[in-house]
Amino acid sequence: MPSSNTEFSLKKIALAAFGPSLLFGAGEGAIFPVIALSAIGLGASIALSGLILALIGVGSLLSNIPASIITARYGERRSMIGAALFSVIALLLCVYAHSIWMLATGVFMIGMSQSVFMLARQTYLTEAVPIAMRARALSTLGGVMRIGLFIGPFIAAALMQFMGMPGAYWTAIIAIAAAGALSSALPDLEHRTPVGANAKGMGSTAQPAAHTVAATAQKAGPRSAAGTDGRPAAPKIGDIIRTYSTPLLTLGTGCLLVSALRACRQIVIPLWASQIGLDAATTAIVYGCMGAIDMLLFYPAGHVMDRHGRLWVAVPSMLLMGLSLVLMPLTSSLGWFVAVTMLLGLGNGIGSGLIMTIGADASPSAGRTQFLGVWRFIADLGSCGGPLLLSGVAAVATLGAGVAVIGGMGFAAAAVFWQWLPRIDPQKNR
Repeated sequence: MPSSNTEFSLKKIALAAFGPSLLFGAGEGAIFPVIALSAIGLGASIALSGLILALIGVGSLLSNIPASIITARYGERRSMIGAALFSVIALLLCVYAHSIWMLATGVFMIGMSQSVFMLARQTYLTEAVPIAMRARALSTLGGVMRIGLFIGPFIAAALMQFMGMPGAYWTAIIAIAAAGALSSALPDLEHRTPVGANAKGMGSTAQPAAHTVAATAQKAGPRSAAGTDGRPAAPKIGDIIRTYSTPLLTLGTGCLLVSALRACRQIVIPLWASQIGLDAATTAIVYGCMGAIDMLLFYPAGHVMDRHGRLWVAVPSMLLMGLSLVLMPLTSSLGWFVAVTMLLGLGNGIGSGLIMTIGADASPSAGRTQFLGVWRFIADLGSCGGPLLLSGVAAVATLGAGVAVIGGMGFAAAAVFWQWLPRIDPQKNR
């Protein structure tokens, strides 16, 4: 791999590409613990306050397709700046909310802005970073977002000592406004490099690990007339879905299952800790240790994916997460609970950036933003559906049965990736 690739990715876009994600994550992490409390303070019931918190995910899910249209039209940099401004407006609604509906509107808008911001940053890195470094770039993107989510509550807690609950929202406003300002430093993309083509300064042997997944579809991809600037006009969403239905239905299903596991793990830990009689402080410490493992492994995971292929991370990650969730109902003491939770953190940590990387590999050069919008919609379906499945099984059976069912989804995801992720020669990606 030519050294120019490293110079390009680290010197030209590293701070501007990863800094906003860290700040945006810190902003979201700051408000997650207090949204439900704000709703209760406005008179909402426990159930309604949980529903209001869930509106972030609903807003993101419903906005993925519109986000792809916005990003394709206005570009990645301007979309990230606009998403940050929109999020600041939403947070101000939350700060000054005098009714449940006003708070709910602000929370839903935060989810909408999250969708645009995350899609734009993924598209930007997919286009700007050489293919041989794609997994490292996207796993780092996922990793810094996790770091932001981890440190956000601590920063908010410090400000809340002086301002009360609004301090959490003002922490988020400052962080997300800074993310928008830093996004303005992103260099505009001068051109779009077709997938599989040699980028400027990129060796001819650097091929995407999952390029063959969509190779047939890309050869028969939707044709578009050239725009006034010489670039092809953006394909329609419907054409993208029809043309690339195979990777969307196969690898997309695997990523839907990954999202479901990740969403459920955040619920399983506190619920099972309560089941075996652990107090809130102990549960928080265990959860924090699991988060620390997540944050430590994102770059090694990306390195393995770039050097050996996506399969080497996808299958072990899902097997470890599935195994740990299946074992969770068998734990009845603090020691075993900690051991299984750390195994869960290990599995999730090595899968950092997995969904974004597989989606970027499968995406076409023409209509990439639209494809990734559909891809994120599929992943968000898993994030919303997983907890619902867990709750449903727990309601008709037991919590342990629900956790075990979710664990089985990890084995199903591993099987999907084993079947559909390409095997590559590591020598071709060096």
